[in-house]
Amino acid sequence: MALFVALLAALSALIASRRLRRAHTPATAVIISPRKSTVVAQDGAVRSVQLAELTLGHEDFQRLWNATNLENLARTYWRFLSRVTLGLIRVVYGENERSVALVGRPLTLLRFDAPDYVLEPDHGSVRWRIRDGLLVARPGRGCGFLAVAVTHLQGEDPGRDRVLIEVEVANFYPAIAAGFSTPVYEATQSAIHVLVTHAFLRSLARLDLAESKVGRFAASRTDVRAAGRAALTRARSIRSHDRSPR
Repeated sequence: MALFVALLAALSALIASRRLRRAHTPATAVIISPRKSTVVAQDGAVRSVQLAELTLGHEDFQRLWNATNLENLARTYWRFLSRVTLGLIRVVYGENERSVALVGRPLTLLRFDAPDYVLEPDHGSVRWRIRDGLLVARPGRGCGFLAVAVTHLQGEDPGRDRVLIEVEVANFYPAIAAGFSTPVYEATQSAIHVLVTHAFLRSLARLDLAESKVGRFAASRTDVRAAGRAALTRARSIRSHDRSPR
């Protein structure tokens, strides 16, 4: 069943990527992953780094470059994973964990700790430590992590901004490699991961971010105009109350 879902995800990702290349989008996303983007160490630990350069208008960059949308970007990754598997893979949110489950919780493929965030003026990242799951070899439980990072690059066009987006899996010990062999892992799960991740990175050209399920940073994005209107309304209400006959 897991293999069927993986193949379905790969096929859906391929179709989505081809459609996106023909579609008009407000930004452009170019895959710049290194040729050898996945490396397996002698002890079986996997590191995979997939990169894309996103070019977008300055106004869109100003609107999106905040802590709230870093959190929304993380949610967008999980939404894309669910969409390319036609809902067969779901993300289950716990108080201190995130689970990638096949159909339901009993078939937990990957389980992560709650995310950690890094927020800097020109860089932001979200990282989930891999706890366990069916795809994780027993000796590698609690060792690896998945991370999505965003870095603002120097732009050549004053009206456009460039953003480097990185999806990294590091120190991950796949159960397929432990149970079968590293070549089997590289030909199946690893290849599908790269294909799906590239499709996700290309999909960001739409600038369509999902709303976070948790909303940890929702309060950090203040609407100054709305706050001003609310303050003005309160002030008028107070003045009206003070002037009313008693």
